[in-house]
Amino acid sequence: MTKNRTGKASREVTPAEAVSLLKSDSNVFLHGACASPLVLEAAMCERTDLSEVTLFHIHKNGPAPFADPEHQGRFRSVSLFTGSNLRQAVDEGRADFVPIFLSDIPWLFLSGQVHLHAAIVQLSEPDRHGFCTLGPSVDTALAAVQSADVVIAEINKQMPRTHGSGFVHLSQIDAFVRTDYPLSTAAHGRGGEAEATIGGIIADLIQDGSTLQMGIGAIPDATLARLGDKCDLGIHTEMFSDGLVPLVESGVVNNSRKTVHKGRIVTSFVSGSQKVLDFIHDNPMCEFHPCNYTNDTALIRRHDRMVAINSALEIDLTGQVCADSIGHRVYSGIGGQMDFIRGAALAREGKAIIALPATARKGTLSRITPTLKAGAGVVTTRGHVHWVVTEFGAVNLHGRTLRQRGEALISIAHPDFRGELKKQLQEQRHFVLS
Repeated sequence: MTKNRTGKASREVTPAEAVSLLKSDSNVFLHGACASPLVLEAAMCERTDLSEVTLFHIHKNGPAPFADPEHQGRFRSVSLFTGSNLRQAVDEGRADFVPIFLSDIPWLFLSGQVHLHAAIVQLSEPDRHGFCTLGPSVDTALAAVQSADVVIAEINKQMPRTHGSGFVHLSQIDAFVRTDYPLSTAAHGRGGEAEATIGGIIADLIQDGSTLQMGIGAIPDATLARLGDKCDLGIHTEMFSDGLVPLVESGVVNNSRKTVHKGRIVTSFVSGSQKVLDFIHDNPMCEFHPCNYTNDTALIRRHDRMVAINSALEIDLTGQVCADSIGHRVYSGIGGQMDFIRGAALAREGKAIIALPATARKGTLSRITPTLKAGAGVVTTRGHVHWVVTEFGAVNLHGRTLRQRGEALISIAHPDFRGELKKQLQEQRHFVLS
């Protein structure tokens, strides 16, 4: 139900007055990615009288002062997808992590399973009708605004105004502050030679007229950089970054052959530089929707030639994919990988792709392993995995036996590790390999 707060006194206040609405022993949502409300977060941290405040969020660009050791016992960060600025806090037990599909997060709030006492968000300036937007990060934030008891907002003059479902009316806000500063951007490099080679291999798997989903990282960016000779590509994804912009500008991505939302790029959030923020500002080609919509497998599978491109940290010889942790250490999160891997696999002429460099630690460690590390999270199960790509090739594991999977994965491992992997596979499974 939409809340109406038009009867209240003026709700434009100072940052200190805005966060005075927060209470101890409460659950608070923090807007994430490029939309992190840095002014209000800093003001919140200055409230020394608060204690036992649980902060729910996906990954956050910029600083995360609430997770500093000095605030232990006052604020407890709960990452629903984490990033580099919170890994240490999670690793040291000062912050928590929830393994969850991105598509399931909005329902945590809307169902009341997690009762949000407050939501702190960043918004674009209102139009003449009083509607602001959630800018580059609709994802889980719209559900938070719709379900929280109290909504506190930064209305940032530099926040891009986006199209789609992420509208928030001024009447839905209890208190807001006016700000004017650049959003927290994020750099996603294209990686090195291995990533470039992988990008080229994936590009060869993509047909004209395909609809793409790409995750975060060097491999998706490297793939986008190698699609310049394709035609009529479309985008339906949970997120995108800078690498997509040149393909739109050149006409490679025009969304003309999409089965659903023809002519539109559909996403849940963006994360990148000012370049991508400028691209989405008031751009009717880009539609932002909550992640329980963008990541709905039933919707994803309706796209003909749906291609899902996602990264991994390691994969074992049976095809189990770890993408969220290095052993017990949380690295990122489940995100939308499983949502799109399954959706793409079910789509007509779809392709579900997991990509990773064959080695880590400057070539001293194979990412294709006999077994996953102790504590590693299985994000994509061996029953869901289809295409696996390294710089040494691409194999399709779907419908293959354990022996065939092992042999296929060894064939795209780094040559320095193939002999040992073959030995381990024979010992584990009692296979006689050629």
